[in-house]
Amino acid sequence: MEPLTTAAIALGSVVATKALERTGEMVGETLWKKTDEFLVTLRKRSPNVVEAIEKAPDEPLDYGKAVIEVETAVKADPKVAQAAQEVATAAKAETNPKFVEIMTAPNLAKLADKIGQVVMSGGKGKVQDMRF
Repeated sequence: MEPLTTAAIALGSVVATKALERTGEMVGETLWKKTDEFLVTLRKRSPNVVEAIEKAPDEPLDYGKAVIEVETAVKADPKVAQAAQEVATAAKAETNPKFVEIMTAPNLAKLADKIGQVVMSGGKGKVQDMRF
């Protein structure tokens, strides 16, 4: 899986897990554990990103910027890459219907592609303005 897609899925999984937790919903033990491990590993490389993720949804999260920063960490640190891949794998295996709905509503692979198109072309844009 491409680092950008892995980063988008990992970030989406963390945010979705947090959102469900606030409503009393629970995700599976594996996803819960892998999400926590990912945040611990990412915090060592990018503490500001983890802080922003943990504040969501109380404070708006710039998903485009966060995905790019997670992708940078994934490319730079094999431990972050492994943790992100494990979260992505656990997310794909998750059976909680609300989690699955959250993760498939905004197609994260398409989100990663759109972010990549903006970044790779040297352009600037706001993810919230892009249509899928």
